[in-house]
Amino acid sequence: MIFRFTGRTDPGVVRSTNQDDFYIDPEGRFFIVADGMGGHAGGQEASRIATTTIYQFLDKYWDSAEESPKLLHQAFLDANQAILQDQYDHPERSEMGTTAVMVMFRHDQPWYAHVGDSRLYRLRDSNLEQVTEDHTWVARAIKAGELTKEQSRVHPWRHVLSQCLGRKDIYQIDVQSIDLTVGDRILLCSDGLTEELTDSAISSYLESNSDCEQAAVALINGAKQNGGRDNITVVIVAIE
Repeated sequence: MIFRFTGRTDPGVVRSTNQDDFYIDPEGRFFIVADGMGGHAGGQEASRIATTTIYQFLDKYWDSAEESPKLLHQAFLDANQAILQDQYDHPERSEMGTTAVMVMFRHDQPWYAHVGDSRLYRLRDSNLEQVTEDHTWVARAIKAGELTKEQSRVHPWRHVLSQCLGRKDIYQIDVQSIDLTVGDRILLCSDGLTEELTDSAISSYLESNSDCEQAAVALINGAKQNGGRDNITVVIVAIE
């Protein structure tokens, strides 16, 4: 597969600091977005530790015989442990944590892994699909039929995570293969984007901007125009 890709992050309109982080492998092997929480210094540090630990682990063991799903799962476990260790070393950051979502292309097969509510989308033939399932209270309520998707967008508990990196009791790291073909585009993003833009708006921005860089700028600007209440990070990968 041949890719075009780009990534951008923005503090948004309201916040003065940016607790998001992202990493793009220069060779296009993997792409990561993380959204930190736990206060100014804590959130920034948690997301940075997550992206750094994950990409260093994958780079180190890329040519190993380990199967890709196990490699991804262990990379996330190592990131979780690194954040826990930093919490122990720096008690002032004891409440920090982070979401993480990533896509990896290894042995001609794309895989994704995620924890939290940062998302992976796939755009194919004008159809935008949310690939990941949010690890949040409202996502579980929607699945149980207790809330509609529209109600969840304004629910006061919409930001309550059921899983994130930086917790001793982590039990859910989603790792799955993903079907991609020529012409597809994928979007990894923090909830600063999805809080402000509906899926139909995201799809419209992606479709009207075929250039990855232009699409990234348009998405961030659109989120900021709609309020920009949180940090906004997007990574876009086009399959050519």
